[in-house]
Amino acid sequence: MITVLAGGSGAAKFIRGLVEIMPQEELTIIGNTGDDVTVWGLHVSPDLDTVMYLLAGLLDEDRGWGITGDTFTCLRSMERYGEMTWFQLGDRDLATHIVRTRSLQQGLTLTEVTEKLCRALGVRARLLPMSDDRVETRIHTPQGTLSFQEFFVRERWASPVTGVSYEGSDRARPAPGVIEAIQSSAGIIIAPSNPITSIGPILAIADIRQALNRSVAPVIAITPIVGGRAVSGPAGKLMRACGYEVSARGVAEVYSDFVDVLIIDEQDAALAEEIERLDMRAVVAPTLMSDLTTKIDLAKRVLQHL
Repeated sequence: MITVLAGGSGAAKFIRGLVEIMPQEELTIIGNTGDDVTVWGLHVSPDLDTVMYLLAGLLDEDRGWGITGDTFTCLRSMERYGEMTWFQLGDRDLATHIVRTRSLQQGLTLTEVTEKLCRALGVRARLLPMSDDRVETRIHTPQGTLSFQEFFVRERWASPVTGVSYEGSDRARPAPGVIEAIQSSAGIIIAPSNPITSIGPILAIADIRQALNRSVAPVIAITPIVGGRAVSGPAGKLMRACGYEVSARGVAEVYSDFVDVLIIDEQDAALAEEIERLDMRAVVAPTLMSDLTTKIDLAKRVLQHL
C-alpha cells in the first residue's frame, strides 16, 4: 500500500498518472481540508472533491476542478438573487456538497461522509481527510486576514502576504486511519502540491508530522517549484512570505525533518548537492506534467525510489 499526501491541482495530475500504473485499491490518499469553505450554507471540501472526482473519472482535467461537462444554471440564478458567486459551484457538483452537509448535520464525521461519497461514485482508493476537526488556513495580508479561498479565488491571490497560519491545528487530531496508513505504508509520497497551503495544513497536525518522522518506509516528495517559480498558483508568494527561498531547495527545507528523497526537475539539477546537505537524496527527473504520458512517467520514476 502506498500513501499520498495531497492537495490542489498538482496532486491531482500526479495521482492521475499513478492510478494508471497501480491499482486504486493499493492507494491511500490523505487530503488537505485546510481550504474547506462554506458556500450557500454548504460544506465544500475542494481538495477532497478534486481527488474524488479524479478517481471516479469525473474530474474536469482542463480546469483542474469540478465535474467535466457540468453546467452553472444555479450559479446564475444565485447571482440574480444577489448571492455570493465568486466561488463557482456547478449544478452536478452541488449534489456532492448537499449530501456532505446533510450527512454532517446528521452526525456523520467528515471521514464517514467522504467514504460514503467515494463508495457511491465507485472510487476504489481510500480517500481520507487529514482530520475530522476543523483546521482553517488563514492568509495574513496588510489589509487583514483572509481564508484561503478568499485569497485564492476571490482575490485571485493578488494580495500581498505577510504570513500564513492554520487555525485549529493545535487542537486537531488526525482522522481515523491516517496514522495507521502512514505506519503501514510501503512508501509515502508528498505530491507536487503547494508546500504551504496544500501540504502545510496536514503537517500542522503534530501527530501526522510526528508519524512521518517516525516512518520506517521511505518518504518521497516532489517539488512544485521549478526553475525558481511555482508551476502554478501562489506557492512562490506563500513560501516567500513564510521565510523560505522560492526554489527546490526551499521546498527541501520545508520537508527537511522527514523526507528521504526529493524529486527535483532537470532545470534544477545544479541544486542537488545543496539539497543533499539537508540529509535527503535529490533525484533529478522531468517533473512537468503536460499530458498523460508525462504524468505516468513521473509516477514511474517516483515508485522506483520506494
